[in-house]
Amino acid sequence: MDTGCCCGGKTVMLMACSGGSNVGQLSNEVARRLTVEGKGLMFCMAGVGGQVPNIVQQTKDADRVIVIDGCSVACAKKAMELAGCTEFEWVDLTATGIEKTKDLELEPEQISTARMAVEAML
Repeated sequence: MDTGCCCGGKTVMLMACSGGSNVGQLSNEVARRLTVEGKGLMFCMAGVGGQVPNIVQQTKDADRVIVIDGCSVACAKKAMELAGCTEFEWVDLTATGIEKTKDLELEPEQISTARMAVEAML
């Protein structure tokens, strides 16, 4: 599987918050789909948050890192910073107009909106 961006061959790591809300699950779904399509490489946000040394180092060594947070609480962004990972791009899916809810069933139009926000960064 090609794990590089389609625009230059550099590895693009996708770090999803994967939180317990619709937008957290949207972040996970978008990262998963883009990985399956070879547009990036979903990587272990929990490993960064847990400050697992080799995972943190791989993240720091990546060509590009896109952190996908579901909402403005920015848990993934904060975990990256606490682990010393400072070179990344960040997106908040609620900034696209998607309302955060506790419903874990994903709606196709929300997946499309979230995906467009991340793909615009690629």
